[in-house]
Amino acid sequence: MRKYFEILRKCPLFCRIENENIIALLDCLGAKVRTFDKGNAIIAEGNPAKHIGIILSGSAQIVRIDYHGNRSIAAGIEPSEVFGEAFACAEVASMPVTIAANEVCEVMLIDCRRIMHSCSNACGFHQQIIFNLMKELAIKNIMFHQKLEITSKRSTRDKLMTYLMQQAEKNGSSRFYIPFDRQELADYLEVDRSGLSAEISKLRKEGAVRSRKNYFELL
Repeated sequence: MRKYFEILRKCPLFCRIENENIIALLDCLGAKVRTFDKGNAIIAEGNPAKHIGIILSGSAQIVRIDYHGNRSIAAGIEPSEVFGEAFACAEVASMPVTIAANEVCEVMLIDCRRIMHSCSNACGFHQQIIFNLMKELAIKNIMFHQKLEITSKRSTRDKLMTYLMQQAEKNGSSRFYIPFDRQELADYLEVDRSGLSAEISKLRKEGAVRSRKNYFELL
């Protein structure tokens, strides 16, 4: 586990937990590391929600497919980021989404019940991870409302510009890279790819943005 220290130190679940306590905590929680190939489900839709995951390397996406087969990306997940916590804490019997590997990735999986129920030793750092988990749930709730702000817009242009302005604010700069290619961005915004590409071209011609692949600059 020591080779993952640098990633785990950046993970919000381990905030304010000393390095020497992380190994003891992971042992207490029964954490396991697994590798997933690109496209494979880390947690599949329909399965019971039991585990909280942490991306150690590579990346993943939270994907939803509706009755008609339309694919929507709820969020991207990068190294040190947590996923599945809301579903696991709620003890959801059937996952409404799939957590899929976007590339070959290593993932740490922790049984949520081992976090929520303190061990008999009542370790101080175990109490800290419970606090960190509650804070992460609150942050994800805010992110959910930001996604709603995007998808509630009626036009493709409004959805795109709302997303780009959120990314500029997040990065503290009018120049930034987004974690999606064109198809993934269309899936995230819940719009048609050709319509999205047309709007990006219009915005470039109007001098509102510069873009190349996943790089954008707001002018």
